[in-house]
Amino acid sequence: MTPLPSSFYARPATEVAPDLIGKLLVHEHPEGRLVGRVVETEAYTLHDPACHAWGLLDQETGEVRTEGRGYALFGPPGEAYVYLCYGTHWLLNAVTAPEGQCGAALIRAVEPLEGVEQMRPRRPAARRDRDLTNGPGKLMEAFAIGEAHHGQMLTAPPVYFAGDPSGPALSVSTSPRIGISRGTERPWRWFVQGSPFVSR
Repeated sequence: MTPLPSSFYARPATEVAPDLIGKLLVHEHPEGRLVGRVVETEAYTLHDPACHAWGLLDQETGEVRTEGRGYALFGPPGEAYVYLCYGTHWLLNAVTAPEGQCGAALIRAVEPLEGVEQMRPRRPAARRDRDLTNGPGKLMEAFAIGEAHHGQMLTAPPVYFAGDPSGPALSVSTSPRIGISRGTERPWRWFVQGSPFVSR
């Protein structure tokens, strides 16, 4: 599988996030390759109160404070932004926009395609295979992705996204983002209509 190039990510998050739908999340794990088709994403941008970089930009001077975890969202396009949510679950974002700007595409859910036998022991609470990866924290556990992958480039192994030219035609819908308390009115969540692997 060929990783997507950095140019794919060097665009606004609101373009990259929907374009990741149908792409393949790949982890070349030592125990065997894990592959899942992306079925749900969300976008976050600098002028977005739900973004971790919110407040780092001085509106008067245009300068950005180089502090806090959100500053990583100004990094090179295609970099992995991994953070701990509510102290319990690691979540995976792809940094978007040209370096020095800011954006992130959150991967909320994937359809597991390869390595399911390896995923099951990592997700003992999952009663069905559809429950292995139908949420951003769940897929991180199933795919063995965590803090160690923060800052790594998603344009090369071990963790990357790849195209799927032979994949099925997908019907993609939009909605407001979920699981947040600010910026809830923005319709920046994309998901495969009718997919059982989309988060609940």
